[in-house]
Amino acid sequence: MDEPIDAPFPTYNGMLMIKSSLILALMIAVAAGRPGLAQTPPPPSAPSNADQELQAAGDQPDDPGPLATDLSPKLKRADILKAMKKVADWQLKESESRYNIGWTFAALYDGLLAASKTTGDSRYHDRVLQVAEENHWTLGPRFAHADDNAIGLTYLAFYVEKPAAHERLDPTREGMDKVLARPDDPEENLWWWCDALYMAPPVLAQLSVATGDLKYLNFMDHEWGLTTAALYDSSEHLFFRDKCFLTMHEANGQKVFWSRGNGWVLAGLALVLQRMPQQFPGCDKYVSQYRAMAERIAGLQQPDGLWRASLLDPGAYPNAEISGSAFFTYAMTWGINNGVLDRKKYLPVVTKTWQAMLTHVYATGRLGSIQPIGGEPGKFKPSSSYVYGVGAFLLAGSELSQLAGSKRELCMQTPKRNKR
Repeated sequence: MDEPIDAPFPTYNGMLMIKSSLILALMIAVAAGRPGLAQTPPPPSAPSNADQELQAAGDQPDDPGPLATDLSPKLKRADILKAMKKVADWQLKESESRYNIGWTFAALYDGLLAASKTTGDSRYHDRVLQVAEENHWTLGPRFAHADDNAIGLTYLAFYVEKPAAHERLDPTREGMDKVLARPDDPEENLWWWCDALYMAPPVLAQLSVATGDLKYLNFMDHEWGLTTAALYDSSEHLFFRDKCFLTMHEANGQKVFWSRGNGWVLAGLALVLQRMPQQFPGCDKYVSQYRAMAERIAGLQQPDGLWRASLLDPGAYPNAEISGSAFFTYAMTWGINNGVLDRKKYLPVVTKTWQAMLTHVYATGRLGSIQPIGGEPGKFKPSSSYVYGVGAFLLAGSELSQLAGSKRELCMQTPKRNKR
């Protein structure tokens, strides 16, 4: 019979248990002091999935070495390509044995594929293709979770290269068909956090391009609207990370708007608009949201050219933050290149950011000052480098190279939008 909880005195059985425990402890203590008796250490606790994800995605060492001195801040194509290759080469090697199909690496692959197109170096493309083939073109295990859908954009990019290879298309299409069949949950949106607007919507938009079926774009539009209604602050033209932040405030009294979270959204808008027909109902809605966010974010750029982890309380997080800054730069430069944003107004913004980001590249090619995985503003070491930030940097470089005069080579030629 078990002892009652909080019993004031041990029962007879309890006394025997205590005595036995004391004897066992004594035997262990004696054995510990006797040579020749092997001791079995307790099994180590296995790292959690979150720990494994963090360890695979990057690190922040105490001594990353000196900063690079061989990069030019000039917005010339050759200089941009040199910076891209330096960072991409380091990441390509650094990620060996850690490549996976999670969202952190999906964002890196977006950048690596763009880097191959821009630089002409096929190594980045080929390494990502190897990852896709090794994983049999499958999505992540959580069919309705946007983070596990993100890798689909990588697969669909390869499908564009080889349309007869349906193994590159079918797993993503089947997975997203399951998402489409999921009924809305009135208690929680499918994309309940703003980062999801980068992870899943571009996949759905590209599926419409790949299959010619607008059901994917229509579903994306429906779900984007739900997330916007829940998280978009129309007065600030910024997204809350999730509903937990709706009533939170920073130390200075301002609302909490996370830099990278809004970077995910602005870059997601750019990726979706590249794949959305101009005649699609509601296309103007996406262009308007994109422009409103870009204008607001540009106005929050700090004097050094970069943004801080908290957009409205930069003083609370003094370190420049590269991942949000790089996504902003990518999205705004895409807007300039495609006539969605005014070149005269936004060119100084993206030029200043690119030049500032180069000051956070180390001699090895490590790109630092990237906030680790999280869901809100946070602090980190200058050496902090994570793969999604590198992906964003490479995307930004690819668009800046186009801005500097390179020939554009997209999966799909994007119609100009300057007549809107």
